[in-house]
Amino acid sequence: MAILHLLFGIFGNASALFLFLAPAITFRRIIKNKSTEKFSGIPYVMTLLNCLLSAWYGLPFVSPNNIPVSTINGAGSVIEIIYVLIFIIFAPSKQKAKILGLFTSVLVVFSIVVFVSLFALHGNSRKLFCGFAAAIFSIIMYGSPLSIMRVVIRTKSVEFMPFFLSLFVFLCGTSWFVFGLLGRDPFVAVPNGVGSALGAMQLILYFIYRDNKGAPKKQTPIEEESMEMGHTKTNGEKQSNANEIQK
Repeated sequence: MAILHLLFGIFGNASALFLFLAPAITFRRIIKNKSTEKFSGIPYVMTLLNCLLSAWYGLPFVSPNNIPVSTINGAGSVIEIIYVLIFIIFAPSKQKAKILGLFTSVLVVFSIVVFVSLFALHGNSRKLFCGFAAAIFSIIMYGSPLSIMRVVIRTKSVEFMPFFLSLFVFLCGTSWFVFGLLGRDPFVAVPNGVGSALGAMQLILYFIYRDNKGAPKKQTPIEEESMEMGHTKTNGEKQSNANEIQK
């Protein structure tokens, strides 16, 4: 059982690393186009908080036998910080302020958890406190792509829901779910079980709408893009209004 537990920890590390690296394709596009387009920055901020809390929870003085959880989430924290900073650089002003605010909140929440667990709690109470914090934000992280799933259903396009990101959400969630079950650790098993289910839902949506990839560029009205930038009228509408005024 211990060997199986270790093997799923290794597989969980590998799948989690691929999960963290999967958005690199998206960020390459963002850097190339110098725009975040309709991509959401929320999943990356939530993933950062999850990585920070999970890395802290996996430390030996917080919870024993969870070093694989700490190592991969420590690496994930570095990767996610890079993603968030890139997103902030290329996002529109309104979205930039929103993501920057969330990023600041993440650092504040993590600092509070560290401070309380170090100076106010000891032994099992420290493990419970950190475990609940890590589990809650793991579920929030896995749930953050729900907004993108809603866009996929509305537009019937998977352009802004990358396949590999969805795949590795499923693989990562499943691996750590089994790891948590084998280690009898509900703080690892429960949130990752939720992640496995949500990852499966994303994959189902992908295979339903995969043939419509790229359709929103043709079907989405210009007005929707204009409203994101603070405008309420399309160029055609403005020209029409101008012609009416001249008449």
